[in-house]
Amino acid sequence: MGQRGTARMGQSRIKKRSIIVNGHKTSISLEDEFWDELRGLAAERRVPVTALVNEIDQVPGRNLSSAIRVHLFMRAQQRGSRAA
Repeated sequence: MGQRGTARMGQSRIKKRSIIVNGHKTSISLEDEFWDELRGLAAERRVPVTALVNEIDQVPGRNLSSAIRVHLFMRAQQRGSRAA
């Protein structure tokens, strides 16, 4: 990743946003890069971000922000393995 990638990661800000998940208002704290990826995936699937988050939020009691990060990370790994 090199020094430029490290510097960018060091500057990443966590943003907290309110969202309706499965009919309940909650807040999600994600770094800017994860919000960008989440919005991009929702646009790619042509669904609202809330619909995508509802899909990710299938395991009760799990930290939703972490679940979103893991979901996006696994998606990136799958894309990487297909490109290789």
